[in-house]
This record gives sequence, C-alpha cells and structure tokens, in this order.
Amino acid sequence: MGKVVSINRDELDYRANESYKTLRTNIQFCGDEIKVLTFTSCTPNEDKSSVSFNLAVSFAEVGKKVVLIDADLRKSVLIGRYKVGEVEFGLTHYLSGQKELGDVLNPTDIANMDIIFSGSYSPNPAELLNHSRFSNMICKLREEYDYIIIDTPPLGSVIDSAIVATISDGAILVIESNAISYRFAQSVKDQLDKSKCRILGAVINKIPMEKKGYYGKYYGKYYGKYYGKYYGTYGSEKKKSDK
Repeated sequence: MGKVVSINRDELDYRANESYKTLRTNIQFCGDEIKVLTFTSCTPNEDKSSVSFNLAVSFAEVGKKVVLIDADLRKSVLIGRYKVGEVEFGLTHYLSGQKELGDVLNPTDIANMDIIFSGSYSPNPAELLNHSRFSNMICKLREEYDYIIIDTPPLGSVIDSAIVATISDGAILVIESNAISYRFAQSVKDQLDKSKCRILGAVINKIPMEKKGYYGKYYGKYYGKYYGKYYGTYGSEKKKSDK
C-alpha cells in the first residue's frame, strides 16, 4: 500500500451533507450488485470531482469500504483541491506497467476510504484506460471494496468516460445548474448509452439555493442553457511531470 495521505477537506453544510446522504441512499437502492460507479459530466468545471469525492466520504462514514479512483488522466484536480501533499505514484504508473497496484493505492486519514490518484502526465490516456490492466485492476478491487467510485473526464469533451463505463456497474452524470442545455446533456447521455452501462441518474450541481424554487434535489431532468464549446480541448495542456 502507498503511504497514508491526509485529506484537507472543507466541512459540508447541513443541506449539502443531507444531499449526499440522499444520493448515497438512492445508489444503495439501485441494488447490491452496483459496486463500480463512473462519474462524468458534460463539460469541465461542473464539479464532478467534488461530487465523486464527497460521495466516497459519505459511503465511508456509514462503514462502507470505498476506494476513489482518479481516472481523469488529462486534467486531474483532486490532489490540488484537497491539498493532500506529494503523492509519488498514481494510476498512470500502474497502467503503464511501472508500478504494482499496492504502490499506487493510498490509504487516507478518512476511515474506510482509500484513493488512487491519477499519476503523472500521459500522452495516451484513452489507450491506458482501455488496456486490460485497468479492467483487471477493477476486478481485483471488487474483491476488497464495497464501492469503487471512478472520477472520469467530461464526456462532452473526450471519450475516456465511455471507455471506463464499459467495465462499471452504473454511471452518473453531473450537470451544472443553469449552464448545460437539455439537448447537450441528452447528447452526452446518448454517448454514455453506447457503453452499455446502466445510467443510474443525474446529479444537478451548483444550484443557487438562495433563489426561490430550488430545493437542493440531485436527481431529475434539467433544462438550461449551455455556454461555450468544449470539444477537443480538454486536458490539451501538458501537465508537469511528478518530481
């Protein structure tokens, strides 16, 4: 196992905490065969990584053994967002055959929760995720964990999420409130359907709670407005290699 990492996270307010409990419960009601969950979004900046992380914490808090996999190999934000300090090895090191699973699997100071971070920059993330080494890793983790939560890149930008979804039990689409059009969300859902993965639902995120008529619900349809074009640019900036 990797070293224990200390997670610097903000405490959720009551409404957010209750929403994650509701999301957790809804997933549990989907059946005990649902163990591997893929989280994706339509575009960057919809906070899918925060949703993935906080859901993992919520499962851990009720005694479920959970591992969070940062499979956003193009533009990961988990390490920087939660200030976990230096992490030597990650998913890219394992998938490229440089390290074994135990070298990249990090226990955390959150009881019952482990993390596999993305690792250093890779020029071929889709190919790595499509390799049998990744599917074999998921099979191994199924034997050890109650839930495997995989944070993936936005499917409206790159195909990685659909690749990961093919070996998942369920997929959840994170949609930013008042930012994504119904048509665009539907096109992303259609792309996810091609993976033959069961779509469990959508998480409506960044809802302006101060406005009348919003109740903090996470599941359901959303009709909004989509700003900007994101295709073909996600993660194009080369990340610095680990020191």
